[in-house]
Amino acid sequence: METLLAFLFVLSVLVFVHEYGHYWVAIKNGVKVEAFSIGFGPELFGWKDKKGTRWKVSLIPLGGYVKMFGDMNPASAGQRDDLNAEEEKYAFHHKGVGARAAIVFAGPLANFVFAIIVFTFLFAAVGQQRALPVVGDVLENSPAASAGLLSDDQVIAINGATVEWFSELSDIVRNHPAQTLAITVLRDGQSLELSVTPDSVTADENGVTQTFGRLGITAGAFDTSRDGVIEAVGRAFETAYSLTTQTFSALGEMVSGDRDSSELGGPIRIAQMSGQVAEGGLGPLLFFMGYLSISLGLINLMPVPVLDGGHLVFYAIEAIRGKPLGAKAQEYGFRIGAGLVFSLIIFATWNDLTQLGVFSFLKGLAG
Repeated sequence: METLLAFLFVLSVLVFVHEYGHYWVAIKNGVKVEAFSIGFGPELFGWKDKKGTRWKVSLIPLGGYVKMFGDMNPASAGQRDDLNAEEEKYAFHHKGVGARAAIVFAGPLANFVFAIIVFTFLFAAVGQQRALPVVGDVLENSPAASAGLLSDDQVIAINGATVEWFSELSDIVRNHPAQTLAITVLRDGQSLELSVTPDSVTADENGVTQTFGRLGITAGAFDTSRDGVIEAVGRAFETAYSLTTQTFSALGEMVSGDRDSSELGGPIRIAQMSGQVAEGGLGPLLFFMGYLSISLGLINLMPVPVLDGGHLVFYAIEAIRGKPLGAKAQEYGFRIGAGLVFSLIIFATWNDLTQLGVFSFLKGLAG
């Protein structure tokens, strides 16, 4: 139940942010919005505001939509042709191509803005927790135990290089499998020199076999630092940019075959991760929401009909040609796009079920 509630909270907030971007820019451009829905399918509850917009929560909580006046459906695939001159003033499809493009782009943009606001809040108000190079637990029969490392030892240098954070210690160890390292530790106020040889471990990471070193310790102390508002905003933009490039890189590796496509997850995995992250508190949950918000914005900008990116491609073609594509061409485009999106959802859900071991379980029952 906690996982379900966390999933519904995360997805509902992100969908609201995305759709509100469409809604706000549409209203500013004089477009009448008929419905603003969180979820698809039959309405569970809702209300109508003074502008005539029906705000509602629907049965299937896997997305949402803003239905604008003059649209044939919530996906803006097609337009009504029975509007009079007065009604055309408030219809989405009768606005200029620039206004329509702005309305469509506003959804993904809202996701990016939301992520930056969340990251700024985390860096400035919550702070970032970093592990110090202090030994926590020492695993039995590990290289650390053999070298004489103890809990609460502070590693201050490795091979003469100063160490300030546990991540630096971890990187050095990983990069030196089966190689003897000279470690300087601070114990009870005294400096000690120890020698340790990390184990050489071979494992499959992201479909690539790698060999790395392992010491056998955990972090034993943490430091929380908060940024000033200006610094936090800068770091928020850097984080958003980094996550964006990482996402494109991962997708490129999946397409080229350098990365296992089983990593692509769907609603079930998002729900599972939402529950796990929520257990860590507000900070990790907000960061996860920021990451998902960027992912949602990027997915919607893909040049696939039905998605926002597909609409933007059609508007770009319209701007170049001076007139929109024919109704048949758009119809076929939306059908192909819907097929691609539906196939992607099935593939991602298949990955989720495989990861959960559902098919192995059913196979066992059949056997």
